[in-house]
Amino acid sequence: MQTSAQQAHTGNRRGRRSRQEILESAARVMAARGYAGTSMSALVKESGLPKSAFYYHFDSKAGLLSAVMEQGARGFFEAMREAHRDPPQGGTPRERLGWYLDRTGEVLENREDFLRLLLVLVMSHEADEAPEALETVTSVRGEGRAYMRHMIRSSFIDEGEDVADTVAGALSHFGMAGFDGSFVSLQSKDGKPVSEYMRELADALAALGEALIASR
Repeated sequence: MQTSAQQAHTGNRRGRRSRQEILESAARVMAARGYAGTSMSALVKESGLPKSAFYYHFDSKAGLLSAVMEQGARGFFEAMREAHRDPPQGGTPRERLGWYLDRTGEVLENREDFLRLLLVLVMSHEADEAPEALETVTSVRGEGRAYMRHMIRSSFIDEGEDVADTVAGALSHFGMAGFDGSFVSLQSKDGKPVSEYMRELADALAALGEALIASR
């Protein structure tokens, strides 16, 4: 027989597992239906867990959305950092940008649910009742621009730190717009692989960066 401590440990493990299952199910359903279109019955069906499990872990659907976004954001940026470990040394800014954005495209494809839900929340007001989730959206967008700035700056660093800072500051918003557009095109199934969009974005950023340097 299990001792009371063993039973408590088993219960905690099951609780953690069910919470994670809820988060994963909610991410899939909300990404497909949006926040407003996600019902409790759909979440119960997707997860296979009883409704009581949802209310045990989360006070409300808004609280669930906040947790989904927090976990999604953490996973996305962890994946980005892992994908960009050991960047190449030397090479042209275009070559280095190509390396960064090629791997960024792979992360994009593997994090579709989170990014789809993120864009839905950016473009709609359906989650106004979940201010914590909207704060996460704002934070993710800001961190995304900072990460784009880092990639551009790292690609132009051989031109000098001041030049790299100037180019990165000027182009980070454009880079994010290109990233967003690539993801929308992926969702639209336009028939063009994300890797091709990433190559074109690298070409565009490199050309714009070189033009900025030449005009200084």
